[in-house]
Amino acid sequence: MSKDLTKIRNIGIMAHIDAGKTTVSERILFFAGRTYKIGEVHDGTAVMDYLPEEQQRGITITSAATTLHWRDCTVNLIDTPGHVDFTIEVERSLRVLDGAVALFCGVGGVEAQSETVWRQAEKYHVPRLCFINKLDRLGADFNKVVDELTQRLHARPIILQMPMGEAENFVGQIDLIRRKAYFYDSAKVGTTLREEPVPAEYADEMELRRHDLIEKAADCDELLAEKYLADAEMTVDDIVAAIRRGTIANKIHPVLCGSALRHNGIQPLLDAIVDYLPSPLDVPPVEGHDSLKGTKILHRKPDPDDPFSALVFKIISDQHGDLNFIRVYSGKIDAGTRVLNSTQDKKENVTRLWEMHAKQRNAREQAVAGDIVAVVGLKDSITGDTLCDSRHPIVLERLEFPEPVITMSIEPRSSADKDRLAGALAVLRREDPSFTYRYNAETGEITMSGMGE
Repeated sequence: MSKDLTKIRNIGIMAHIDAGKTTVSERILFFAGRTYKIGEVHDGTAVMDYLPEEQQRGITITSAATTLHWRDCTVNLIDTPGHVDFTIEVERSLRVLDGAVALFCGVGGVEAQSETVWRQAEKYHVPRLCFINKLDRLGADFNKVVDELTQRLHARPIILQMPMGEAENFVGQIDLIRRKAYFYDSAKVGTTLREEPVPAEYADEMELRRHDLIEKAADCDELLAEKYLADAEMTVDDIVAAIRRGTIANKIHPVLCGSALRHNGIQPLLDAIVDYLPSPLDVPPVEGHDSLKGTKILHRKPDPDDPFSALVFKIISDQHGDLNFIRVYSGKIDAGTRVLNSTQDKKENVTRLWEMHAKQRNAREQAVAGDIVAVVGLKDSITGDTLCDSRHPIVLERLEFPEPVITMSIEPRSSADKDRLAGALAVLRREDPSFTYRYNAETGEITMSGMGE
């Protein structure tokens, strides 16, 4: 079965802590039909926050990966942490994503960690959509946040929606491209989206903002600019296609708004993910070298017929062994095959392939270019290693990790725990490349270093 790569979106959700990333993810899973009840961060029932620590603290620590379907597209969604201590998780996720949704709190606006994750996305040239969340909160100010995007992040925002009402009077948004108002009716679970004509009191502002939107889209797209200058008729499809091209080229950042907690604005956000964020075919072929020390540059196209290449971007240890998350860049891989870890020059067995939904897993027989899957059976591979076809070796760019910022001394409770502690530290080292530990043979002291407490 050949997959239509234009119908795949590999995206992440990134933001400052408490901007509502996991809440948005939970709503996306619900509306896309992946879950039948909505998990809440404050209740500790969020599907994407599945570690006991995450449920207890109400924050996301690891990047949970899940696959869902919207319209006719497959969306691989990675929910990343916002807390600065877990920056590595964001860094390694962005490396393998094609697009991202940057989330901002309608009250807090652009915050410290928002700037960090935005810089990381710039580094990997990841196209972004912006979603301004929590507009139902007291003190939320949509226009102020849009101004901050320009001033603090040097973003190029293009507003696709304007909010109707503010704080407790926030009822929905106006789609500037389609000239429609979106209202949300409470359903038994979640909400139902209701499309209406734009209320009269917003008509003038909508036309002004729509004119501004078309001008910005025409600025970064020649096809639309020709129509704009010739005063020709512009269809919705023309405008959407121009914004898509501008977003993928990182010339503009579409801005949407809503309130995830109230299930407001999630369906239009899913539409925007499909409409504006790139498929694996829209991003340049991945670049690598013929060997770890080699200088010859090779390219791999996102094509199932190209030689197989993939990057290990995350490892989770559980009682059944390591789960290695990989992004397949080219070719295909079947369960039960041998591959080459070109970074370490070792052969590895891929015994099983899983499609992940947070901690649940569904077996897959094959993964093709563009897929993000978890594999079982790798013995020596660590985060940042390249897996490839042994007849066509390639080493993809290694992930770079910052130096640890905090070091602590630890000791086992009893000598019996010494081996268990060594095993646990080794597991942590495999899972998190920014974590290191040292044993001082003279003093018997064990120190561990990482990115935060």
